[in-house]
Amino acid sequence: MPFTRRDFAKRSAYTGAGFALVGSAGVLGTAPGALATETTGTAAEEGAAALGYGALVADPKGILALPKGFTYRIITRTGVTKLESGESTPSNHDGTATFEGPRGATLLVNNHELKGPRANWPHPVPLIDGLVYDPAASGGCTVVEVAKYGDHVSEWVGIAGTSTNCAGGRTPWGTWLTCEENEDKAGQNGMTKDHGYVFEVDPSDRKANRNPKPIKALGRYAHEAVVVDPKSGHLYLTEDASGPNGLFYRWVPPQGFQHGRGKLRTLADDAGVLQAPRCYDSGGKFVDDLSRATKIGTVYGVDWEPVPDRDAKSVPVRKQFEDGQITRARKLEGMWWGDGGAYIVSSYAREESPVQHDGQVWFYDPKRRTLTLKVLLGVNPDPSKDGAFDGPDNITVSPYGGLVIAEDGEGIQHLFGATDDGRTYPIARNDLNIGSAEEPEFSEFTGVVFSPDGQTLYANIQEPGIMLAITGPWRRQG
Repeated sequence: MPFTRRDFAKRSAYTGAGFALVGSAGVLGTAPGALATETTGTAAEEGAAALGYGALVADPKGILALPKGFTYRIITRTGVTKLESGESTPSNHDGTATFEGPRGATLLVNNHELKGPRANWPHPVPLIDGLVYDPAASGGCTVVEVAKYGDHVSEWVGIAGTSTNCAGGRTPWGTWLTCEENEDKAGQNGMTKDHGYVFEVDPSDRKANRNPKPIKALGRYAHEAVVVDPKSGHLYLTEDASGPNGLFYRWVPPQGFQHGRGKLRTLADDAGVLQAPRCYDSGGKFVDDLSRATKIGTVYGVDWEPVPDRDAKSVPVRKQFEDGQITRARKLEGMWWGDGGAYIVSSYAREESPVQHDGQVWFYDPKRRTLTLKVLLGVNPDPSKDGAFDGPDNITVSPYGGLVIAEDGEGIQHLFGATDDGRTYPIARNDLNIGSAEEPEFSEFTGVVFSPDGQTLYANIQEPGIMLAITGPWRRQG
């Protein structure tokens, strides 16, 4: 039975209904330790003082600044490390997930966000026989195996011939869904096949990856990330697009469908139902864009509207809806399933959006069908100065509480943590200057994820393409 705006407004009036209504919470500042709620000065100062792992120490090697007591190790590096097939590790590392491997090893599936013809890139994903979707495309995934004690690393191609593999998502059955953030059709930008799809990659079974097939039931658009609700089997997906702003989608599987390794690729192209959200506030008023939320704790109810043409044969999916039909957001990026729902990132909002910000993290509760604003970053006045955060992108739930977020903002780039109550703290800083002394430039962090045992935090520096393993005295936060 649909959960209507009237139901939401009625239940929101009662605290027993379990809805956290918009209160007096203020916009979360970009500075580490800033608190979203209005607490007394002493309590807030004590909470901020105990938060995080301390100041970041500059790296004499010029790669990664970490708190005292933490160390890092380079796992793969474009132009330096090699695949089993002999080619260089591909460049532009992006979304990543970890899996338990054989004999205590850790397996990682690593996206490579490479767009356009292969000639555009010195180190595209190699076209390994049987693993290629479109031989003209430069992107794909590699699988990295790190031995139990870290003394051996091997890497091989999981899928090739895909485009702009940005984020994706880990499935409950142990595979990776890689997402093409691209809408090129065959004949555009040198491509020989349509792009803008999701593909499944199995890190443990190389044979399962042969003859890649797009999961067309999930739609064709600028995919960013995806998560799976292990109870309902629903998939939730983000779209990183503008003109107009992109959407957050839900895919409902056909009746009787059972998820499992390789099952998604067996679906008919029109299987299940792809839907876009229609949000409304506690008063029942329609919300056109998620940037409207300016307070931590804002809660929106969510209805779902069917997508008319999921394969976007003539009109991009996000343009198939009229104003007032659905709720949009700029730069919908990383997602992670945890705490019974989906964490969803909107990296920033500018003039194209009703309200400007430098990052939001939302939590979608599928049981209540609500979106709650968990983290809000105000516009960073000077991204060139260290100490402030902007542009959240890839995200993971931390085994030590709260979230760990990869920054893809302006200026200096960080990995940072966010507690359940919205406070933030630094974990790492990219010290690798790929610009010049006069005009420094620092690439984004991507693919932040913990190892299965929670002891190692993996993350990538997208350019030139470096996978890092970070270890140290992790402890409970918040």
